[in-house]
Amino acid sequence: MRFASFMLEGRPAYGTVTGQEVRLLDGDARTLREALTLYGIDGLRARASQAGAAVSIDQIEWLPPITDPDKILCVGLNYFEHAKEAKMAVPDRPSIFVRFPAAQVGHLRPVVRPRASSKFDYEAELAVVIGKAGRHIDETRAFDYVAGYSCFAENSVRDWQTHSRQATPGKNFEDSGAFGPWLVTPDEAGPVEAMEVVGRLNGKVMQRDSAANMIFSVPSMLAYASTFITLLPGDVVVTGTPAGVGFTRDPPVWLTPGDRFEVDISGVGVLSNTVIDEMEAR
Repeated sequence: MRFASFMLEGRPAYGTVTGQEVRLLDGDARTLREALTLYGIDGLRARASQAGAAVSIDQIEWLPPITDPDKILCVGLNYFEHAKEAKMAVPDRPSIFVRFPAAQVGHLRPVVRPRASSKFDYEAELAVVIGKAGRHIDETRAFDYVAGYSCFAENSVRDWQTHSRQATPGKNFEDSGAFGPWLVTPDEAGPVEAMEVVGRLNGKVMQRDSAANMIFSVPSMLAYASTFITLLPGDVVVTGTPAGVGFTRDPPVWLTPGDRFEVDISGVGVLSNTVIDEMEAR
């Protein structure tokens, strides 16, 4: 099953996606995150069977599936080949930084290259959405806490990322990344290890790897993160990018206005966004 958040006739809404249609969900929850919190993923499925009116996806404006997460935790350097191309040691523990909700847009919305830098790099990643609260999650039960999966363009402003040991500034320029199009439940998405993560720039494959080649598995990431913070429904854990990013190429490849970057993950979907300059957007 696929759940999405969107704007319809100027109002935020959420619902289920089947083919080229969206069916609206309503109730006490104003957002998909609130619905996960109130009903849980099983309750949300039950409500989906009684979804309201259907509208064409042509009538909606996509929003990130979770518009108001309590937190977005991103894992850096999580593919062996990416560590090799970046000439960095394979980490012993997940390297975690945060992104804020304002740093990403929905499917088909433009991502913004900031006026502060031209070193704007693409990153295709798998996102995991939490379905129920958990602290000190055991790896053997970690998938019980997963509501579903989505695509994430965790684009980075590389020079700002390396201003200090903290990557946060380079990872949080407003509207620089993207998230979507929807949340796919695990039964439809299939096993993470079978997912292929692909990043395409203007139709050309730049990144391709199996999620089975992540240094830290989804269960190990959830167990690690939940050791220091309670994971809440609607939280997002972004799992790292495969090799092939722009800054490691010779010469480097940076995102420029007019480019289209797509994140294509088997079993999950395709997230597509064009690039515009900040001055054009403001």
